[in-house]
Amino acid sequence: MRDETESSTTSAVSPALGSQTYRERLASAGVAGLVSCVWVQQISAAAPVYEHRTVPSGSVEISCALGTGVVRVTGPQRGPVVELLAPGTTLVGVRFRPGVARMILGLPAAELVDLDVDLDRIWGRSSEALGQRLAEAASPDGATTLLEREIVARSIAGPGHDALVVAAVSRLQPWRGATVGDVTAELFISARQLHRRFVAALGYGPKTLQRILRFQAFLALSHAHADDGSLTRLAAAAGYADQAHLSRECSRLAGLTPSAFLEAMHRSCDASHDHAASFALSQALLGKQVRGS
Repeated sequence: MRDETESSTTSAVSPALGSQTYRERLASAGVAGLVSCVWVQQISAAAPVYEHRTVPSGSVEISCALGTGVVRVTGPQRGPVVELLAPGTTLVGVRFRPGVARMILGLPAAELVDLDVDLDRIWGRSSEALGQRLAEAASPDGATTLLEREIVARSIAGPGHDALVVAAVSRLQPWRGATVGDVTAELFISARQLHRRFVAALGYGPKTLQRILRFQAFLALSHAHADDGSLTRLAAAAGYADQAHLSRECSRLAGLTPSAFLEAMHRSCDASHDHAASFALSQALLGKQVRGS
C-alpha cells in the first residue's frame, strides 16, 4: 500500500496538509479479479518536495508519473521504502491482487522482490507505447482507464494464475484466523509445496504474506479508529499476540515504532486521502473488535 508519512528532519521536505492528495477506487469490472485497486496521487505544483514511506502490501504495482512516458513496476516489498516526489508530480497506478501479477507481467514475482524497475525491461517496446498513451491521456482518470485496458489485453494472452495460491491468500486474511498449517490441511498440499508456489506467485512464502496482511489490517483499523483505538486494542483486533508483537512487526515493515508511524501517518493522511478501496473490508470485518474491547 502507498502510505505517506512526513519528514521531521528538514523543512525542504514536507507533506503540508492540502499540498497533496491520494485517492483509490475499486478496479473496473473487467479487471476486478486481477486488480485490488486503482490509485492516483498528486503533489501540488506549489508544494515543497514530498517524502512518503511505502510499506509492504503483498502486491505488485504498475505505475507511471504522467508526462514522463516511463511506466514502472514495483515488486513485492519486504520492508519500507522512502522516496521523494517533486512538486507538480501526478502518479497513477494499479495494484494487483496478491498472486496474479505473473499472468500479466509474464515472469515470477520472485524476480521482482524489493525492486522498482522500468516496465520496458519486462515488456520491451510495448511498454514505451503504453507510456506514450498515458502521457497523452486527458486526465489522471483517463490514464488509469488506459492501464486497466492494457491489463485486460495482457490477461487474455497471459499464462493464467495459480488458483491454489489465490485460495490460500484468501484463507490467510486476518479475519479468517487461520494458520499456515490450517491452510495446507484445507487445501491438501504440503507446507513445502505451498511455500514453493507462493514464492513463484508472490515473491515470498505464506508466513511472510500473513505478516504483511496482518499489518495492513492494523493500518486499516488505525485509519478508522484514529480517535478511539488504543494501540493495545488495535493490535489485538488485527491479530497480534500483544502490543510488543505489533511493535516488532511495525519496526520491520514500516521502519518506525507504532506510535511514531501512526503519528506521522495521521498528519499526512487527512481528508485529502481516500484509502477506502484498500481498507474497507478490513475495517468492516475487524472494526467491531476495536469497538467492543
